[in-house]
Amino acid sequence: MLGLAAVAGAQAQAPAGVYPNRPVRLVVPYAPGGNIDITGRIVAPALGDALGVSFVVDNRAGAAGAIGSELVAKAVPDGHTLLVASTGSTTGLAALYPNLPYDPVRDFAPIGLVSNVPIVVVVTPGLPARSIKDFIALAKAKPGRITYGSGGTGTTNHLAAALFEVNTGVKLTHVPYKGMGPATVDLMGGQIDVGFDQLSAAIAFIKSGKTRALALASPTRSKTLPELPTLAESGVSGADASTFTGILAPAKTPGETVAKLSAALLKSLRSDPVRERFAALGAEVWPSTPEQLAQFLKDDLAKWSKVVKAAGIKVE
Repeated sequence: MLGLAAVAGAQAQAPAGVYPNRPVRLVVPYAPGGNIDITGRIVAPALGDALGVSFVVDNRAGAAGAIGSELVAKAVPDGHTLLVASTGSTTGLAALYPNLPYDPVRDFAPIGLVSNVPIVVVVTPGLPARSIKDFIALAKAKPGRITYGSGGTGTTNHLAAALFEVNTGVKLTHVPYKGMGPATVDLMGGQIDVGFDQLSAAIAFIKSGKTRALALASPTRSKTLPELPTLAESGVSGADASTFTGILAPAKTPGETVAKLSAALLKSLRSDPVRERFAALGAEVWPSTPEQLAQFLKDDLAKWSKVVKAAGIKVE
């Protein structure tokens, strides 16, 4: 991230009306420490280098990502306020809440996809379950007494857990947080039993032994944790889940600004340091055009709407 002198210099070289002409706010709609926050902090410096101004990560947690997302949807559409979007804050939440104060398709100008991260099932070290088979047996012996944390109602963590329940017949108790960062702290401390977390956010704690991974909710194993079986290999089919991340601007952002941001994002995602950081976290880089992200949002909303209906997820 650029220092103040460098920012001032960049601003001096960019007259008013020329984008960007001041630091750009990159809103992460969750608390620090989770997958979306990590994603924002990986791409922010690269975007800053590409466009010559600082990109400042601004965590605006609350309402399962809706507070930060609404902030961006209603921001001045000049490209200086952007959203690190994900399944949870856009398509997952919209599938669950039809009356959100923003529409994930209508109220944003897509910039591009960033990454895709599989969900991993992790438990607190003190839980007597060392495999998915053990965990299912434990959960069935204690219906409703095994607790799982999520980044909030409607997040991928929540939907992935609900999908797991449907496909295994277990009954878990949901404990929503303002992001998976705080949930992971409680998971490590034993205040909750299990998490359905993004691999990118969970991997450091898995490797350090602060949490225990049971399975990956992905069709194939991860190169980062090759010894970890998939859910299908563990006897659970139809429960695969992952989280996409992407960058969105407010609707009506000028086309030339969208194009400039898109080019900067593509350049950032092609850089070796950025790709290596995502790879180390078990995340797959997913560069795209704005048009491809627009279509992806529509398809993903349809997918999660079906999951919500099939799982019978109800919210008050």
